[in-house]
Formats: sequence, structure tokens, C-alpha cells
Amino acid sequence: MVIWARFIAPLTVVLLTLSGTGTQVLVQAEEPIGIHQILEEPRVYHLRRVTMHGTARDVQPLAPYTVPNGDNCYGAYLFRLEEDEATIPVAVLGICGKPLVRDPDIEDGDRIEVSATIQAPSHGGYYLSFKGLKVVTEQEGVVQAVADRILPLIE
Repeated sequence: MVIWARFIAPLTVVLLTLSGTGTQVLVQAEEPIGIHQILEEPRVYHLRRVTMHGTARDVQPLAPYTVPNGDNCYGAYLFRLEEDEATIPVAVLGICGKPLVRDPDIEDGDRIEVSATIQAPSHGGYYLSFKGLKVVTEQEGVVQAVADRILPLIE
């Protein structure tokens, strides 16, 4: 039962994010959390939705990938969100089931606000890599944010 719980919870988040509901959800503004805070205690933030501020670095589009149900997903990309001395990898999931061409919504050097779900290491589940969706193993110390909203920072 514990093994299934470790697998199902992160997978549910990914599948809900991938499926989308088409409805609008009102989101209350959250205070941004420092990236260094998340990296110091990633287990505290596992599967929590957080808001972070920083600079986009190394924005790289991904090739289409396949999710466990067999659908292909298009338009995904990865980047690093940098704040002071701390950096966290961020995944923007693709749109599944519809072949399309979509460029990343951001460019290297953009100052942005990211709302994302944190995925901490040692909890199983999936993460998005340059080779598509991968299962997390115990040896991998991947802390990744899965973005669901990215806005420009107006300072």
C-alpha cells in the first residue's frame, strides 16, 4: 500500500496538470517563497504549490514525450529559475493528445513569477527531463518545480 501511495500521489498531480479542466480557478495571491528555502527542506514542500520569483535561465524546448497512458505531449520546455545564489529546475508540461508547435512562453534572462508544484526527491513519481517523462529513483536527488503559471515580474 505504501509503495502505491508513493507512486499514485505524484502521478495524480501530473495527470491532473496534463488533463486540464477548461474551467477558470480563482487563485489567491501567495507570498513568494525563496528558492533557497525550498532547496534546504524539499520534503516540507513536496507536492505543495508555491510561488517563486527569479530570472529564467537556460530555457530549452523539449521534443515530444509520451505519458504512461500512451498519449504524446507537445510544447514542453525546461528552464532554471535563479534567485540570488539559488537555482531550481522548472518543467513546463506539454499539451497532450494534440500535435502542435509551441515555443516557450519565456526567454533567457526574463524576470518572472512562477507558480508551481514542488516535487522533492525520494518520493517516487515522475519528473520531466530532456528524454521525456522519467521515473524518479531513490539515487536521484531531483528537486523540480512543475509550473502551472508563469507571469512577467513588473518591478
